[in-house]
Amino acid sequence: MLILLDQDGVLADFEHAFLDAWRARHPDIAPVEYEDRKSFHLLEDYPEALRAKAEAIYTAPGFIRTLPPVPGAIEAVRELLALGLDVRICSSPLRQYDHCVLEKYQWIEHHLGRDATERLILTRDKTLVQGDLLIDDRPGITGAARPRWQHILYDAPYNRQETGRQRLTWQNWRNVLAGALYHSDT
Repeated sequence: MLILLDQDGVLADFEHAFLDAWRARHPDIAPVEYEDRKSFHLLEDYPEALRAKAEAIYTAPGFIRTLPPVPGAIEAVRELLALGLDVRICSSPLRQYDHCVLEKYQWIEHHLGRDATERLILTRDKTLVQGDLLIDDRPGITGAARPRWQHILYDAPYNRQETGRQRLTWQNWRNVLAGALYHSDT
């Protein structure tokens, strides 16, 4: 069983780190709170006049590298590996990749060890990556191919309009993945 895990929003807490940085840089401008987010693309939740300020935060040197882990994520990855599952981190770098690509590697090394960087797949098109399950917070994943993986949605406010798909958090992952693993054998 090959499990692909998205990095930002699933393993690394992009959303809350962004809000903390916004509040520090722009204390006079209220951010869009996490629970009020409607779009997967953060900039779409901000008015045009504030988008450059938002983008400057998450493209800044050090932002990706210093993201805190999503609570429970690191422990879950270690447990999945201990169960003998093939776990890969499948992440899309930002279009402004100047710092992002290196920092994704640094984040993984810091939280999961240098050997885990060998399990990182960076791609702008996840449909081209082989796997059995993809756990990702992006509600719609499209690309050049028809993927063979099953998309399990990592729960977030901006993807709750999607129904009819399994949802996972690091609190319920054992139950969700037990069902997915059971159904993959039949």
